[in-house]
Amino acid sequence: MSKLGRKRAEKLEFGVFTLPILIAIVAVFYYPFMMTIRYSLTKWNGISKHPTFIGLDNFKQIFMGDANFTSAAWFTIKYAILYIVLVNVLAILLALVLDMKLKTTSWLRAAFFIPYILSLVIVGFIWKFIFMQGFESLGESTGWGMFALSWLGEPGLAFISVLFVSIWQSIGFYMVIYIAGLQSVPDDLKEAATVDGAGPLRRFFNVTLPLLAPSITISVFMALTNSIKVFDVILSLTGGGPGGTTYSVAYDIYRDTFQNNLYGYGTAKALILFVAVLIITIIQLTIFKRREVEA
Repeated sequence: MSKLGRKRAEKLEFGVFTLPILIAIVAVFYYPFMMTIRYSLTKWNGISKHPTFIGLDNFKQIFMGDANFTSAAWFTIKYAILYIVLVNVLAILLALVLDMKLKTTSWLRAAFFIPYILSLVIVGFIWKFIFMQGFESLGESTGWGMFALSWLGEPGLAFISVLFVSIWQSIGFYMVIYIAGLQSVPDDLKEAATVDGAGPLRRFFNVTLPLLAPSITISVFMALTNSIKVFDVILSLTGGGPGGTTYSVAYDIYRDTFQNNLYGYGTAKALILFVAVLIITIIQLTIFKRREVEA
């Protein structure tokens, strides 16, 4: 076979193997995305065959007169900032402890990782029972006032509950990422810093933390995208209550689309959420990757 014929055969073989994947990607991502853009420009209840085209009216209403969306966006921003900071700081601290050569290290790693295996919906229902029934029993037996508080009935406490349950469920995942990062830090650098007289804190901030930059980039990226899209724990734990104070943007989209049958309006909100996540993710990855290079 000539060289030209071999190249054609290789291209044909490449096309045969990649074409099914390309078709699948177009079918499950690009086509639904284009339909999302289309429906976001319509007034549609999800049932009628012919949605009414209304242009950008959905987007004008969202940005100009939707108090629920503004409240949900503010809740999501607060939740995302606190979740990203707390889950990463706590995961790094746990990773530092569990990276030591302890007899119970393997058991502790498994104990912290097991909650991540469970769905957030299941975790939400479990903690809902604990907040409503378990805390009442603990309050009666211990007399501690914190167990008598309405953790799901007051706006501030409900927010803390959602944040706590989310961190409790996912911290094991980020801990594993940081443990892997710690194990890739060369021991020679730590020993050299010790010889130079650096204490534990200085070794951590000057040697370990800069070399954890790739792990931090991955963890912050995952925490950012997961926190902005938070939905399942709210659905099972608070149901958006009390009084809609724990509505996230994703939950607000679900409520408008599937409970109020405002499919066109909900689709417009979903498109805004997609663009927001895309822009924030690009900015975050650009900044953190640049810091990796500098480190």
